[in-house]
Amino acid sequence: MKVIIAGAGEVGIYLAKLLSKERLGTVLIDSNPEALNELADFDLLTVTGSPTSLNVLKDAGIKDAHLFIAVTPEEAQNITACMLASNLGAKKTLARIDNYEYLLPENLSFFENLGVHSLIYPEMLAAEEVLSSLRKPWMRQWHELYGGKLILAGIKVRENASILNIPLYELTRDRSFFHIVGIKRYSATIIPRGEDAVKSGDIVFFTTTPEYLSEIRDMTGKDDYEVKNVIIMGGSRIAVRTCLGMPDGINVKIIEKNKERCYWLTERVNNAMIIHGDSRDTDLLKEEGIRNVDAFLALTGNSEANILACMAAKRYEVRKTIAEVENIDYISMAEKLDIGTVINKKLISASHIYKYLLEADVSNIKTMTVANAEVAELVASKESKITRNPVKDLGLPKDLTIGGLIRDGEAMIVNGNTKIRPGDHVIIFCRDTAIRKIEKYFR
Repeated sequence: MKVIIAGAGEVGIYLAKLLSKERLGTVLIDSNPEALNELADFDLLTVTGSPTSLNVLKDAGIKDAHLFIAVTPEEAQNITACMLASNLGAKKTLARIDNYEYLLPENLSFFENLGVHSLIYPEMLAAEEVLSSLRKPWMRQWHELYGGKLILAGIKVRENASILNIPLYELTRDRSFFHIVGIKRYSATIIPRGEDAVKSGDIVFFTTTPEYLSEIRDMTGKDDYEVKNVIIMGGSRIAVRTCLGMPDGINVKIIEKNKERCYWLTERVNNAMIIHGDSRDTDLLKEEGIRNVDAFLALTGNSEANILACMAAKRYEVRKTIAEVENIDYISMAEKLDIGTVINKKLISASHIYKYLLEADVSNIKTMTVANAEVAELVASKESKITRNPVKDLGLPKDLTIGGLIRDGEAMIVNGNTKIRPGDHVIIFCRDTAIRKIEKYFR
């Protein structure tokens, strides 16, 4: 499989590094040779030039490309590059955009006819992740699978959790309504087996159905509460999309230190109070009621500032803090500092794009930002190897597990005796190095 990426920015470089590890035929195009030089040690080809140049696209081998991904900072350039790539022979194209209007269902066929087969808006995806985290603030991560029929919940457990130090086979003996699919312990992600046990300080990933969330909350020693008052640090694109998606009844304040940006925000965000100032100013935070805030969101482009701001908010006993941490090297540090939920739009975008690389029928892939893991929703076909034997006899790799499935619209938690049928939507939780291993079971 050949993949061509246009744009050596944050998302493009991360994708190129990720795909080079997969031993795919990866090509990265950018007009800045210095941006390409940092990839000299990776197994990929770089081409210097504009992705809207016919000659550059031909030099990159566009006629043999299975997937062309345009993720430059310029929306118009991405769309144009995809149109050219499609007409030059690329089988699938994907463009990064900044305009939410393009994602409306009535507009997707328009772009499809132009040769732009998929659109991705990283800031919108990140905002959706933020809003999802606010819906269940006692969790670190929350994903609805198959339209909410199954839930994946990432929860940090403390000393008050009732599930600590009990082998999983004993813990689930009389409670079949959940499955612990992963445990993040220090810097390691564990795919647990029956003899493993949850320890204090672990981030535990559960699959369950919506009606059992209260039981999961009680088991993990968490209190439920509603988010009513929010302060957002920084008027970034993610902050804007988060505000526009915020449910009614939530009071939002955006603190932005750039005065011109404040004027711009005032014209576009109607459901938030815009405050000119620096969110790191403790006097300003006190003045704006930081002690009465339910959630503090640090969404600037500066990872260090976001982490420090969340630490400061924790000192004022803010229960829910969310930080955008774009520097991947800082994610583990942010988790060790216990700042709360971490958002990284590169990882979110990569998981969205990754499903186009798999030959199996993949409905969805989500990246667990703090766990070096992914959850994928795959569909079993009549010829799929996964349907031949009960789960315990499939010989599945040890770095993945089946978290549940949807059969005829109904959610099921899987055990070793479950036999998967054609048409089942199967939820796989795996380390980020294992996603392609499961593909052979579904092809």
